[in-house]
Amino acid sequence: MSMITIGILFLAVFFALMIAIGIWGMRKTKTLGDFFLGGRSLGPWVSAAAYGTSYFSAVVFIGFAGTQGWQFGLNSLWIALGNALAGSCAAWLVLARRTRRMTQNLDTMTMPEFLQARYGAKHLKTVAASIIFFFLLPYSASVFKGLGHLFENAFGIRYDIALLVIIAFTGVYLILGGYFAIAVTDFIQGIIMFVGSAALIIAIASKGGGLVAMLGKAAEQYQAHVPPAQQPSALTIGSLVFMTSFGVWALPQMTQKFYAIRNEAVIPRAAIVTTIFALMIGVAAYLTGAFSHVFFSLESVPRGPDGKILYDSIVPTLLTEQLTGSLQYLLALILLLVLSASMSTLSSLVLVSSSSVAIDLYPQARLNAGTGKTASVAMMRFLSAIFIVISYFISRFQISIIVYLMSLSWGVVSGAFAAPYILGLYSRRVTKAGAYAGLAAGVATMITLFFTLGPSRSPLAASIAIIAPFGVTALVSAFTRPPEKAILDKAFGE
Repeated sequence: MSMITIGILFLAVFFALMIAIGIWGMRKTKTLGDFFLGGRSLGPWVSAAAYGTSYFSAVVFIGFAGTQGWQFGLNSLWIALGNALAGSCAAWLVLARRTRRMTQNLDTMTMPEFLQARYGAKHLKTVAASIIFFFLLPYSASVFKGLGHLFENAFGIRYDIALLVIIAFTGVYLILGGYFAIAVTDFIQGIIMFVGSAALIIAIASKGGGLVAMLGKAAEQYQAHVPPAQQPSALTIGSLVFMTSFGVWALPQMTQKFYAIRNEAVIPRAAIVTTIFALMIGVAAYLTGAFSHVFFSLESVPRGPDGKILYDSIVPTLLTEQLTGSLQYLLALILLLVLSASMSTLSSLVLVSSSSVAIDLYPQARLNAGTGKTASVAMMRFLSAIFIVISYFISRFQISIIVYLMSLSWGVVSGAFAAPYILGLYSRRVTKAGAYAGLAAGVATMITLFFTLGPSRSPLAASIAIIAPFGVTALVSAFTRPPEKAILDKAFGE
C-alpha cells in the first residue's frame, strides 16, 4: 500500500470523526455562551488539550523545527523547555484562577469585553476587537497556507484544492459545534499529537544509533555546519524563548481556555497535563530539527535555486527520506499529527476572530435571557463561516500587505494586551488611561521595531513590545484616576 493511500485512509477516518463531533456539539450548543465557551463546563483533561493543541501548529513542526533546529542546534531545546514551563505551566498557575474568577464576576466572554468591563472604558472593547480582527485573521490565513502546502507536497493535491478541502472540514465542525466541538476534537487531536511525537523521537533516534549517540553526533555536526561566528547569540535565543513562552499569556485564543474551565479545582491538574504535553511536542519538534545535522551535510541540505538553505523543507525532507518501508505508517501518522496541530490552532483563531465582530463590535449579538446569553449563535456561526472564507482568499492570493500583518501578528496582539490584561488581574490601581496607554505602547513598539530591526529580529522586537507596556501602564496609572470603586469591587469579587 502506497504512502498516499495510507495517508488518505487516515485522513478519511480523521475527517469523519471531526464531522461527527461537530454534529454532536451542535446538539449541546444552545446559547452564545455555549458556542464560545462551551458553557464554562470543561474539565482538566479537555481544557489542557485545548490549550496545548492551540499552542502548537504546523509552524512548530515544519518552520520552527527546521529553522531553529539547523541554526541553533541542540540549543533549540531551550525553546521547548520555555514553552513547557513558562508558556504552559506558569500560564495556568499565574493566570487561570484570576481570569476564570474575574471574567465570571464581570460576566464577560472575550478579551475586549473583559478589558472594557474591568476598566470601565467605553471604547476599549472596540479598539481591542479591531486589533484582534486585523491581526489574528491574517495569522489564521498563514496556518491555512501551511496546511495547503503540506497537502500539496504529501498527497500531490493542488494547493488551491487542498485549501478548499481543509476549509470545508474545519468549517463543518467549528460552525456546527462551536467551542465544545473544538475542545473535544482538540482532546482527540492532542492524543494523536502526543503519540505521534513520541513515535517520531524513537524512530529518528533509532536511525542514528539511539538517542544518546544522536545527541553527540548532532552537537558535533552542528559545530561543523554552523561556524561560531554564525551561531545565534544568547540574546537571540533568549528573545525567541521569551516571545514564544510569555507571548502566549496575552493571546486571546489562549486566554479563552481559562474562561471556559468548569471551576478552579480544574487548574492544578490542567497545568500538569499541559506541561507534559508541551514538553513532549516541543522536544519532538526541535530535537528532530537539531538531528537534521546528522542526516544532512552542507551539500545535501535542501537548498533553493539561489543556493540558500530552504529551512521549511528540512524536516519534511528528513521524514520522507528516513521513514521508508515499514515506517510509512509512521510517516502517515506524523502528517496527521501536523494536520491535528494546525486544525486545532486554526479553529481557535477563527472562533476568536469572528467573536471580535459577533460579540464585541455588534452589541445586539448579546441579549440577556435569564442566566445565559442567547441568540446570536446563528450570527456567530455565520461570521465564523465568513472568516474562514476570507482566510481562504488571503491564503490563496497572498496579498502583500497581509503578509506583513502575518509577520507582525504575534507581537502586536501580545504587546497590546499583556500589560492591561495581566496587571488588571492583580492590581486595583491600574487605571483606564493606563490600560489605553499600555495597549497603544505595545502596538506602536512592535510596529516600530519590526521595521527598524527588520523581520529577522522580530522575536526581539516582540519581546520588547511585550515588556515595555508594563512600565508605561504602571507609570500612567500612577498619575491618573483609578476606575470607580463599584467596578473594582465587582471585578475582584468584593
